[in-house]
Amino acid sequence: MLLIKNARIVNRGIITEGDLLIKGQRIEKIGPNLSHPEAQILDANGQLAIPGVVDDQVHFREPGLTHKGEIYTEARAAVAGGTTSFMEMPNVKPPTLTQELLEAKYQRAAQCSLANYSFYMGASNDNVEEVLRTDPKAVCGLKIFMGSSTGNMLVDNEKTLDNLFSKVPMLIATHCEDEATIRRNLEKAKAIYGEDIPIEQHPVIRNVEGCYKSSSMAVELAKKHGTRLHILHISTKDELELFRNDIPLSEKRITAEVCVHHLFFNSNDYAEKGVRIKWNPAVKAPEHQAALLPALLADKLDVIATDHAQHFQSENANKYKSCPSGGPQVQHA
Repeated sequence: MLLIKNARIVNRGIITEGDLLIKGQRIEKIGPNLSHPEAQILDANGQLAIPGVVDDQVHFREPGLTHKGEIYTEARAAVAGGTTSFMEMPNVKPPTLTQELLEAKYQRAAQCSLANYSFYMGASNDNVEEVLRTDPKAVCGLKIFMGSSTGNMLVDNEKTLDNLFSKVPMLIATHCEDEATIRRNLEKAKAIYGEDIPIEQHPVIRNVEGCYKSSSMAVELAKKHGTRLHILHISTKDELELFRNDIPLSEKRITAEVCVHHLFFNSNDYAEKGVRIKWNPAVKAPEHQAALLPALLADKLDVIATDHAQHFQSENANKYKSCPSGGPQVQHA
């Protein structure tokens, strides 16, 4: 039994001073001047006691990419950083596109995860029937990559998207970047720079237009079909107009996430940090970074996440096109 004394306890937007009595794996009591004859006492000396964080977007690399990380190692890192629950993405090898592969991830996490967990079912252009077999009570949602991704996970067929948005009864989480826009911009960059595209071109290739075009399509589909939509890693000020803050969160059918890196960095940082801040969607111009935190505080953006995705430093030494996007953040967010 543990008694934490003199903490500033954070809960539901309010900070109160008091004590926490912990018995086993549960908080037994919260209040002022608590005591217990058998409790070990830890004096917080006014430090914050914060609920464990939920990270709704991580890439833990299992199966198929476990040379970079695995559910055990990344969940351990999460807990070390105060993230006690995670929602993990389906773009592994093989991608999580069947019920059997989804169940295998749950079984693996049950064996080794130190944190609470859930996994997204993955969508492709040709697995709609498999998606519809998913138990909505057993997953955090369906992940749709409306922009390039690993393997066979790009969903760019409009009929498929309409089918998914109209039939899927659970939350749909989307990565929104218009693939045609990205490819067109990449060809322009290759025409100028050849294979030596500078990292500063990343937000030009994966630009504001591509993000807005895809996000607005997702919102339009969700409104058309009444879908529960969650758009991941918003990176532009333009997209903020797609989201509401005039109704309570509990009433929203369309919500949005912002990632730590889009709050912390802007395109001026590429000169110093290079590919270490290469993410998809790209870190963009300062005016976009400047708009995101106020939107979060004003409840237009609803979730902060990391998009934790670790790579070897040797991979980051590759040229632009071969250098992977993503960074390890779950322990430090």
